Amino acid sequence: MKIKSKNPSIPVFALSLLFFWACSKPNADQPSPVIAKGYARHVELQWPKQAGISSYEIWVSTEKNNFARRATVEDTLYMDFVNDLGKNLTLQYKVVGIDGTGGSSDLGVTQATTREFSDEELINMVEFYTFRYFYQGAEPNSGMAPERIHIDGEYPQNDQLVVTTGGTGFGIFGLLAGIERNWISRQEGANHFEKMVNFLETADRFHGVWPHWLYGDTGKVKPFSPNDNGGDLVESAFLMQGLLAVREFYKNGSEQEKAIAVKIDQLWKEMEWDWYTQGGKDALYWHWSPDKEWQMNFALEGYNECLITYVLAASSPTHTIPTSAYHKGWARSGGINTDVEAFGYQLKLKHNGSEAMGGPLFWSHYSYLGLNPKGLKDRYADYWEENRNHTLINRAWCIENEGGHKGYGEDLWGLTASYSVKGYAAHRPDEDLGVISPTAALSSMPYTPEESLKVLKNLYYNYGEKVFGRYGFYDAMSPEADFYPKRYLAIDQGPIVAMIENHRTALGWKLFMGAPEIQDGLEKLGFER
Repeated sequence: MKIKSKNPSIPVFALSLLFFWACSKPNADQPSPVIAKGYARHVELQWPKQAGISSYEIWVSTEKNNFARRATVEDTLYMDFVNDLGKNLTLQYKVVGIDGTGGSSDLGVTQATTREFSDEELINMVEFYTFRYFYQGAEPNSGMAPERIHIDGEYPQNDQLVVTTGGTGFGIFGLLAGIERNWISRQEGANHFEKMVNFLETADRFHGVWPHWLYGDTGKVKPFSPNDNGGDLVESAFLMQGLLAVREFYKNGSEQEKAIAVKIDQLWKEMEWDWYTQGGKDALYWHWSPDKEWQMNFALEGYNECLITYVLAASSPTHTIPTSAYHKGWARSGGINTDVEAFGYQLKLKHNGSEAMGGPLFWSHYSYLGLNPKGLKDRYADYWEENRNHTLINRAWCIENEGGHKGYGEDLWGLTASYSVKGYAAHRPDEDLGVISPTAALSSMPYTPEESLKVLKNLYYNYGEKVFGRYGFYDAMSPEADFYPKRYLAIDQGPIVAMIENHRTALGWKLFMGAPEIQDGLEKLGFER
């Protein structure tokens, strides 16, 4: 078994200990450099990388000195799922380094216990692991979220350095949760955001709008497609949704934090939302680039994931858009409305291309990490009811399981865009490939807390090692296809941590909705809240 990934960051309290042990040979008088933490059904082990060692053997004992080998890995982190050993365990672990000649050396022995977790502890565990994608897994130069992290293979187009603007915006809410929950210190959080904001100041922008992808080492655009090599208004809206929450979080903080807030405010004011109306048309347009100009010509017309783009554009203090763009463009002069019912749940908005049963579930997530749908209404919809019904229809489709897909049921549902057996697909009721995306149910926790928790428990307790890794649940799975790729996408991990925290404390909603411009923009567009 080989695990290839970035070495994770290590907690501050363990840094000096691990550095010392990386430079010295353990003896009986020194503590083990192997750190182990037990959870409900797994133990996570970490140790410092050893010079001259090519792989590591993991040994476990349920009785003193009676060790059995569990795995051989190349990484310095191993997650041992112990369902085969039992529950409520006390385990001894030792890690043995293997050099290029086959010689071995013991790193040390440590102990861990597993125990039954409460529901809240399980939710906390999943949120913490997912948070790590955006902190430990961040691209080191920019502090931004990598587009993807592959544990099980090569990266397409060698894009290890490619960061995502929208996915970073989602992950920002997780970073803020990490500060609030003391997973990182307030100083560590400020340092991280300072790095990120400084990078965004100098990275490629197009009339104040960032592209979909950037190279994290240079800040230069990486084209998303041949004609999409400039500003991406929607991904930049997702990014600014998160950044405004950071501004609100820091605006009354330390000098460093206030400086971060001021820089974010300037970036916000430099975004030319009005430019992206193509000179005053009654709609926003997704893309513009210096050489392709408006060739993509993709008007933002609802309903899909893009509501937040119009809210931000209407809220801009410097480059606002007229309300007509929202009502004539996004709402199609009222054509956005429908009146359909599926499984006893009504939808009031035409979900583009999926009118009968709603689009992929990310449409109920991306715009609502900061924009609070509770009580949010306008002339077109009650957005809490729309999102909850959208989720319940998606769930009911999986439970009915007309296609007979293996594993589907009350504890395994959720169709949205993710990796798939066919590469990448926007899974939804009318495009159901038998692939469940964990982000679908987990990011819906504010709408369906009990129903989403059933999926979380099933994934962790029954699929464990196949679907849960160092950054939380992997992106997709399919029992019938024996499809369990060990891969992550930022745009799927971010909503998990953001929406779980909104379910628990409404942190993201409170911060974003607390921005005075957002309140003004919502009023301008005719929202009740």
